[in-house]
Amino acid sequence: MGEMANSAVEFYPKRGGGGAEANHAGDFGVTLEELRSLMELRGAEALQKIQDSFGDVESLCQRLKSSTSDGLSDNPTDLEKRRQAFGQNFIPPKKPKTFLQLVWEALQDVTLIILEIAAIISLGLSFYQPPGHESEGCGNGSGGTEDEGEAEAGWIEGAAILLSVICVVLVTAFNDWSKEKQFRGLQSRIELEQRFAVVRNGNVIQIPVAEMVVGDMAQVKYGDLLPADGVLIQGNDLKIDESSLTGESDHVRKSVEKDPMLLSGTHVMEGSGRMLVTAVGVNSQTGIIFTLLGAGEGEEEKKEKKGKQPEAAVETNQNKAKKQDGAVAMEMQPLKSAEGGEVEEKEKKKANVPKKEKSVLQGKLTKLAVQIGKAGLVMSAITVIILVLYFVIETFVVEGRSWLPECTPIYVQYFVKFFIIGVTVLVVAVPEGLPLAVTISLAYSVKKMMKDNNLVRHLDACETMGNATAICSDKTGTLTTNRMTVVQSYINDQHFREIPDPSQIHHNTLEMIVNAISINCAYTSKIMPPDVEGGLPKQVGNKTECGLLGFLLDLKRDYAPVREQIPEEKLYKVYTFNSVRKSMSTVVQMPDGSFRLYSKGASEILLKKCSSILGANGETRNFKPRDRDEMVKKVIEPMACEGLRTICIAYRDLPCNPEPDWDNEAEIVTDLTCIAVVGIEDPVRPEVPEAICKCQRAGITVRMVTGDNINTARAIAAKCGIIQPGDDFLCLEGKDFNRRIRNEKGEIEQERIDKIWPKLRVLARSSPTDKHTLVKGIIDSTVLEQRQVVAVTGDGTNDGPALKKADVGFAMGIAGTDVAKEASDIILTDDNFSSIVKAVMWGRNVYDSISKFLQFQLTVNIVAVTVAFTGACITQDSPLKAVQMLWVNLIMDTFASLALATEPPTEALLLRKPYGRNNPLISLTMMKNILGHGVYQLIIIFTLLFVGEKIFNIDSGRNAPLHSPPSEHYTIIFNTFVLMQLFNEINARKIHGERNVFDGIFGNPIFCSIVLGTFGVQIVIVQFGGKPFSCAPLNVEQWLWCLFVGVGELLWGQVIATVPTSHLKCLKEAGHGPGTDEMTEDELADDEEEIDHAERELRRGQILWFRGLNRIQTQMQVVKAFRSSLYDGIEKPASRNSIHNFMAHPEFLINDFIHNIPLIDDTDIDDESECLPATPNRNNNAIESGVCHLNLPTAPQTPLFSPCGEEASLLRVCGSFEWT
Repeated sequence: MGEMANSAVEFYPKRGGGGAEANHAGDFGVTLEELRSLMELRGAEALQKIQDSFGDVESLCQRLKSSTSDGLSDNPTDLEKRRQAFGQNFIPPKKPKTFLQLVWEALQDVTLIILEIAAIISLGLSFYQPPGHESEGCGNGSGGTEDEGEAEAGWIEGAAILLSVICVVLVTAFNDWSKEKQFRGLQSRIELEQRFAVVRNGNVIQIPVAEMVVGDMAQVKYGDLLPADGVLIQGNDLKIDESSLTGESDHVRKSVEKDPMLLSGTHVMEGSGRMLVTAVGVNSQTGIIFTLLGAGEGEEEKKEKKGKQPEAAVETNQNKAKKQDGAVAMEMQPLKSAEGGEVEEKEKKKANVPKKEKSVLQGKLTKLAVQIGKAGLVMSAITVIILVLYFVIETFVVEGRSWLPECTPIYVQYFVKFFIIGVTVLVVAVPEGLPLAVTISLAYSVKKMMKDNNLVRHLDACETMGNATAICSDKTGTLTTNRMTVVQSYINDQHFREIPDPSQIHHNTLEMIVNAISINCAYTSKIMPPDVEGGLPKQVGNKTECGLLGFLLDLKRDYAPVREQIPEEKLYKVYTFNSVRKSMSTVVQMPDGSFRLYSKGASEILLKKCSSILGANGETRNFKPRDRDEMVKKVIEPMACEGLRTICIAYRDLPCNPEPDWDNEAEIVTDLTCIAVVGIEDPVRPEVPEAICKCQRAGITVRMVTGDNINTARAIAAKCGIIQPGDDFLCLEGKDFNRRIRNEKGEIEQERIDKIWPKLRVLARSSPTDKHTLVKGIIDSTVLEQRQVVAVTGDGTNDGPALKKADVGFAMGIAGTDVAKEASDIILTDDNFSSIVKAVMWGRNVYDSISKFLQFQLTVNIVAVTVAFTGACITQDSPLKAVQMLWVNLIMDTFASLALATEPPTEALLLRKPYGRNNPLISLTMMKNILGHGVYQLIIIFTLLFVGEKIFNIDSGRNAPLHSPPSEHYTIIFNTFVLMQLFNEINARKIHGERNVFDGIFGNPIFCSIVLGTFGVQIVIVQFGGKPFSCAPLNVEQWLWCLFVGVGELLWGQVIATVPTSHLKCLKEAGHGPGTDEMTEDELADDEEEIDHAERELRRGQILWFRGLNRIQTQMQVVKAFRSSLYDGIEKPASRNSIHNFMAHPEFLINDFIHNIPLIDDTDIDDESECLPATPNRNNNAIESGVCHLNLPTAPQTPLFSPCGEEASLLRVCGSFEWT
């Protein structure tokens, strides 16, 4: 790492030369280089270096003119000075491709290159004039050149082809450019949204990450992604995941005494603290890696300009680094290991390749496009061969001429003409508009989804969402408003159904409650005055804690004085909340030297650790298991059945000597005294029940996965409509779920999950591992014929694995931690479940838009190719000329993709079931439409081609000589063809056989303007196109006939709609996804790699995580070996096609294989079964009567998972609870 850091110094742009830099640093008493070299060290070495160079962290802070308590002042000149001296917290992004580069990329298209070459040859030959009139003898080749002017106009065709190629290229490049621009806008919006808490002038404020400077005092808390490097000033139980930098998956414990170095790009997995920022932007550890990977390419170029000198510098630095202490080298080794190098090489290799994302839809499309392309290639080759043979036989065999040298150019001109016809057939056949349509449709959707509060981070997530069959949603904040308020409480043996008056509570108890809540809530949680007058107070920080602080205010007490008396620095020890503990405890030292521990957490967990309780007069009395059962039955369950979250508040006094062993948490947090139990309400969002109902109508199962108590969860699920009376459903606790899905050895078995997930609707008291297991189990399940497509919502750091595993991960924009956002595909900017329904609508719309476009495009393809092919074979000339074909190609590819891909979604999309992953792109109905319209168009065109001159009483255009003027006959054919396409474009708006094709047409202005615009341009081309477009002007009568035939398309569409699809047995669907069996592992690896690179583009920041991925791609064999050896005795994965199953992203190696995560303590289950023999708290297992003991008599028709037992028990517990 050392060498990397120092080499990067070279390309840090020094402002105003070294002198200025030294000055700036002089102001601060520490230089950029000193800070950088400090940040390369870890652990004891870092502490040593701080001691040697600065004395201690405090004096480092003073040298940086900052204060550990008040942070920096908000003085702009000071902040600017810091930016000058130590850089900005901004890593310059890669330069976007210029428009010219995009044009160059568009020119790489093979068909276009062939066309360009053909056009250039044609141009060259048209300027060659054969000498004299000897060419008479060259056969019918020159027979028709009536006047010189026409012959001289031979160059026009070549020029016109070149011009249209330029048009196509510009349109493509412009589309790419605007997509890139949108994408950058999106990226910068994502970056701007990331804010971080820093202390300025003694106040904690949130500032955009880019505004952080060296010397800032930053507040770090659970779930943060650190935006800069720093030194820890004060920390509580802080654990960091440094896998993004070191590749080590174990969480690193950070403390002021042992290892205070915090690095940018790493994740806070537990605890909280305060750090002094010491390096930002390109000088931070992530920045250095980026600079080395060339993300800060500007700097790279400067470095190259400096010539060879830096190379030497790097060399010496490397040697320096090698001489450094081995330990550091070891710790930071993974970066320079083989994989690190590989990433760099791959980066460099891939840098020139245009990156694309590949999704299910794009997989299907690519496959379809390749098939069509092959067919087109064959057709065009046959066309050319037939034309050439026909000409050669006609000229040299039938007319018996010999090849004269002076005739060569004329013959070559003929061959070039045939070649151009072949290429135009190919151009029309190859649907190059497909990728364009996908891109436009996705880009359009992403832009519009922004308005619907969906910030899409990965383009393909948008379309995957349309296929979603299951949504696993969090409860808090997504289904509920995440505005917590205490509404019931149990204090001094009294159950208060509303907020008690302070006089009703014993004053000792009240003091206890005030202290326990004020001290044992994170100091970052507070209640602020409302933004608008008369509004609700603002809750900042953890919402549950805000609910408790609000309770104090309701009791007419304030938490602020208590916190001023005991500031955060004075807290002796903090056991922060995490998903395993499900509680938080804080230790403070009392004036007499003894210690007091305050604890709060899930009531059923904390009550197990209580041995006494504050009784009626505020004095302590014993609290036995029997009392606890009583309390659970009388207090906690009734609260839970009303959908309240119950929190227990407790304390314990500990002696000062011997001082307790604080690391032995199980011994410390036990033998507590219960102060109070409160019931916190988090009301269901008003719009959620309707949104869930829409999901269920659309064939999507909604499941609730929550950490809450099972009764609370079930009550909320019923309010939301996730479970309905009379349904056959399961509600399980995490413990129970784990017991059912694991075999005797404690391994998870897919068959066991398959028995549970189809009916599971609520998973309560679940750990992050349970969420991940459930998502993985549903995705890998083969019970149903379609693979399930699962969306997951998450907001916490611990949701990372499930978000990554899911097909689409939704992170919460407001409540979500950075880690969750980083792992997600879509960010819900309003944290609202109903936004997910909008995402489903847009996703389905993308799919339908593509299908509409395909239906239109394939009709044109079939007709154009057939006409060009048969026309060429019968009349030695294509009725549609090259330039006309290119115009048709432009209409049907570029414009149609714009028109059809921007159809806005309708609510009707939510009334059908999801298509599924293996569903063909072209359904039977679409096939019927394509072939039906194709037949109509071909009949019309061939009629016009062979008897058109008689119908219209004009000269025939067939068998025209080489440079003859354009004929009215062929112009009518061209015009009719284009008008039929235009009206068919309106038909293509509906793909499910609907009759009203005009439905909602004015809701899409783009569509209307494109159709009218195309029509206008067509008139201009026909009337004034002349020689370049091979068009002769038509009169009004001919125009009306063309229009009449065009409108016939709409009528014919109605006829086709009348034919029932079911009768057409001969039709086949097309455009299936790549079958699972067909996909080789290599292909999978390629796909994975493509996605991988797209992601790398999308989220600069975690580049090095992908190293793990790259290993997997390059060494699938290793994985196989891995499966056979490593998985013995662990979960045996069935053979699967998804690489994801073997990817444990280093940052999320959750204890996936620890057989049963003890949520509380191991005695839990036995305990409960002993002390709750008949209490309904086990009512979630009431189902067991129907499941686990199958020897029970059940009626033959009743389903195995009968909800009766469950509902009955629910009603038994919640006497007054009714199904509403």
